[in-house]
Amino acid sequence: MVRQIAKIVNPSRIPVKYKDYPKPVLMRSLIRRLILVAPILLSTFLLNCRMPEKTEAPTARTPEQDKQADPIAIHRRAIAIDMHADTPQRMLDEKVDLSQRLPDGHFDSVRAREGGLDAQFFSIWVEPELFGGGGPRAMKRADDQIAAVHALADQHPETWKFATSAADIRASASEGKLAALTGLEGGYAIDEKIENVERYYKMGVRYMSPAWSVSTSWAGSSGDEVGRTRGLNDFGKQVIREMNRLGMMVDVSHVSDQTFWGIVNTSTKPVIATHSGCRAIADVPRNLSDDMIRALAKTGGVVNVIFYPEHLEPGWSEKKKKVDAAIASQVQRASEEEKGDAAHKKLARDRVRREEFAKCLPPVSVSRLVDHIDHIVKLVGVDHVGIGSDFDGVQSTLSDLADVSELPNLTRELLRRGYSESDVDKILGGNMLRVMEAVEK
Repeated sequence: MVRQIAKIVNPSRIPVKYKDYPKPVLMRSLIRRLILVAPILLSTFLLNCRMPEKTEAPTARTPEQDKQADPIAIHRRAIAIDMHADTPQRMLDEKVDLSQRLPDGHFDSVRAREGGLDAQFFSIWVEPELFGGGGPRAMKRADDQIAAVHALADQHPETWKFATSAADIRASASEGKLAALTGLEGGYAIDEKIENVERYYKMGVRYMSPAWSVSTSWAGSSGDEVGRTRGLNDFGKQVIREMNRLGMMVDVSHVSDQTFWGIVNTSTKPVIATHSGCRAIADVPRNLSDDMIRALAKTGGVVNVIFYPEHLEPGWSEKKKKVDAAIASQVQRASEEEKGDAAHKKLARDRVRREEFAKCLPPVSVSRLVDHIDHIVKLVGVDHVGIGSDFDGVQSTLSDLADVSELPNLTRELLRRGYSESDVDKILGGNMLRVMEAVEK
């Protein structure tokens, strides 16, 4: 008891070996100090009396609280927008029925529902090698894909709604439908005619990238030798200004560095990357440098992070090149054995690549995708990042985000890393809704 009182009264001045002092002297000293600190002792006693309350079991959570914290519930409350999928080529060349669960590929209506997707930007892609870099064939290829997306909504109005604005996406989500939108991947179909920009806008196209992996005469690509020195020429700047006027978003995915800077210095509206990663993590030409990400964010734009391992995982691209070299004869043989047209021969080649990549290349998880999101957020904030899967346009996917049905795994990882529900809303689609509204003005 004396030891306890001594510690409370003045532990710094009462010796530990209190028995060394004469007992009467020690007691008189303690009593005088005790009178001074009686209020402290009383409060301490009362506090100790309440201690058992802290050891009781926590109050059970209500079902509503559990729902608020559930990643699936958070995911489904958000409006999820994927900025890039190449599914229209499957719709044309393979005649797939997206209303059914498909045994292959990455996207269909059933899996989109399961994944909590609300809006899909379908890529209208004209491959120059097969359809030319301009002219009637390129335009027809683009027109046919746009018609296929319109038909999807027309034939399945219970599931799909063709959309051209942020308001359309919100309305579609409120009705429980999937919004179908279109964007031109590469400016080949405008056929170097400025009036064709408006033509495609009137057909519902709401973004365009000046080039895919092959440069146009007016914009360089990140995927060919010409693009190493080609930027945006005067006609290209005219195209950007026309897109601004109409309310069509400008996409910098696939363009050369020089073209990128030409775009951000010309556009008066927010600029987007529909499916790109961070060069600081995976150093491939298709990705954006930190300076590019900062410049794009200054326009008010959004970097939509791609799901393709080659653009996410450091060193994966080099490993892929080695596998490509090893399977070149298999790929060529598959192409020769295919009796269909050039598009079907390409499908045969890609089929071999998918199979061999799955066997020979290391798996990459959604965690690496979120590393890229983290990097962008640290550079420019959470208002400038979104998602662009490139589903049905790549031969390899993430191990735990292999198709659109597994999209909730992205939300789980974001929440695990400490992102708030508001942050998740922005990343999944809120940021792109903001950009669309700004460009539409």
